[in-house]
Amino acid sequence: MIAILGPFLQALCLCSAAATAIGAAWAGLRRRPLPALRWAVFGTLAGAIGTVLVVEVALVRHDFAVAFVADNGSRSTGLYYTVTSLWAAHDGSLLLWCLVLTGYLAVLGCRGARDALHSWALAVAAAVTVFFVGLAFFTGGVFDRVSPVPHDGPGPTPLLSDHPAMGVHPPLLYLGLVGLVVPFAYAVAALITGETGPTWLYAVRRPLMVAWTALTAGIVLGAWWSYAVLGWGGYWSWDPVENASLMPWLLATALLHSLMVQRRRTALTAWNVGLAVGAFVLAAVGVLLTRSGVVASVHSFAGSGIGPVLLGFIVAIVVGVLALVVLRAGQIAPAGSVGSLLSRGMAVVAGNVILVTMCVTTLAGTVLPVVVQAFGGGEASVGAPYYDRLLLPLTAVLLALMVLGPVLRWETDAPGRVAARVVLPLFLGAVAGLVTRLLLPGHLGAALAVALAAVLATSTVLESTPSPRGQRQRLGGRVAHLGFAVLAVGVAVSSAGGTFGEGVLHQGGSTTVDGVRASLVGVQTRPQGDGERTTAVLRLSRGGTLSPALRSYTARQTTVAVPAVAASPVGDVYVTLLSAPSGGRSVTIRVAVNPFVDWVWLGGALMALGGLLTLRRRTRITAPVHDGAVDRPTIPVGT
Repeated sequence: MIAILGPFLQALCLCSAAATAIGAAWAGLRRRPLPALRWAVFGTLAGAIGTVLVVEVALVRHDFAVAFVADNGSRSTGLYYTVTSLWAAHDGSLLLWCLVLTGYLAVLGCRGARDALHSWALAVAAAVTVFFVGLAFFTGGVFDRVSPVPHDGPGPTPLLSDHPAMGVHPPLLYLGLVGLVVPFAYAVAALITGETGPTWLYAVRRPLMVAWTALTAGIVLGAWWSYAVLGWGGYWSWDPVENASLMPWLLATALLHSLMVQRRRTALTAWNVGLAVGAFVLAAVGVLLTRSGVVASVHSFAGSGIGPVLLGFIVAIVVGVLALVVLRAGQIAPAGSVGSLLSRGMAVVAGNVILVTMCVTTLAGTVLPVVVQAFGGGEASVGAPYYDRLLLPLTAVLLALMVLGPVLRWETDAPGRVAARVVLPLFLGAVAGLVTRLLLPGHLGAALAVALAAVLATSTVLESTPSPRGQRQRLGGRVAHLGFAVLAVGVAVSSAGGTFGEGVLHQGGSTTVDGVRASLVGVQTRPQGDGERTTAVLRLSRGGTLSPALRSYTARQTTVAVPAVAASPVGDVYVTLLSAPSGGRSVTIRVAVNPFVDWVWLGGALMALGGLLTLRRRTRITAPVHDGAVDRPTIPVGT
């Protein structure tokens, strides 16, 4: 039954998406609404939901006659991880991608093809849906039959079956990455129709903020998951798949800010269209990196053979958009001035340049090894020193622009007035940096980071008070900027001030790292699932115990480390069990003291909260204002 129902629902989703694309394009050409499109859109969503439900039912029922269940299911896996194992492998995760994509398509369909811009946006999003649903339908083997039917399966990959973030991180990340299809669809529609003015801005901003908020939360949650599971003591390793989520985020962040300039100054129109297209193209590049097997990563799936198809899709998007740009160059809204050299508009433009430069730098470091290998240059890699050397100075400049931007007016400003506004933030930042230097001697980087964060936080709070109707709208941006400052402190201090040590401990023995002593109390081994778990019990000198472990999985024939963390606002003690010889009398452990790591999670949470707060309020103001002392948008800022 499942072997028939699953492919039927996939076919329904594919045909409905194709009908939506064709119907929406027809409505755009005729410039007439087509109410029947909603039925096609909902048919697409129903097919995607039904397909996912069928796979989930097969997983929960342990129907090992289904290929996907036989490869990823297990009777010993708990219900939660059985459900989340849908996106633990390539074929199932592609179904989740399609489900999120059809959800966004349904939202666009609910808006209706009420004019040419919306019709073409719906057509573009539906065409993207046709591609990905077709990819899952024609290349996936989720519903293939297995004969003879095995009694049990190996379960999901061990790293994906032992942490609750598995149920949240991938859906959040997909919600963010896939959500970039909406700004992309409207950008292409704007190029087709020539409508790059207020209507385009009205349609793009809110979906972009939803995608940015989800992507921010997904990236930070993924870093926390990596920190808690992988056992190496860090949370970001500049892995190609990590970079694949960061690059679209950088362009989406730039677009959010440059849309403000276009809204107030009628400028950066072509630039914003390019950012919208580029963000989605980079999201597609992430799919290519994750699923083609061209890069080795703990986050990627095994090579699935769809790399050439994905590459062709990306090339087709780039060529098509470039052709539209050439064709419609004369219809793009004329550019206006962003303001004087000393204005908020110019600060936003400078910040955009920095963000795009950071994105290009990350892209170069990510694809260079692939290019070298493709041209017969052998194995190549780009490590953390490359990114640190190039991106850290850019990040410092970005923080400085974030300090300067809020104190500037949109039209123009006098140097004396700007200096007067930053005196207090600079003073408080200097005090905060000095106090940090005294409390944490030897951590100059931490003191500088705290100083800069204090300047940013103070200047943000002291920003000129907006009118009551704009108060809530500004609150989200302030919280997000404050979150970025907190995150920057966490990254700077934890990267520069972390210490670690490795050693062999015998029963009753101890090791000391950065003033923290860990003593071995005992070693325990017990069966767990289809394998066993060996745990070392350690007593810490600061109080409490930690129990890092080694977990073996018989079906997967692998053993993974399960680190233990004693967290606090000023620093974590992070212990990994590296080996535990039989006999239980000694272990090899790695102890790390990571200062201010919790500030990374706090900063990321504040950034995501800022995005949510921005989504709370919808305003509709139509009078353009160029007075630098007033901050009124010329179009609605919500939908």
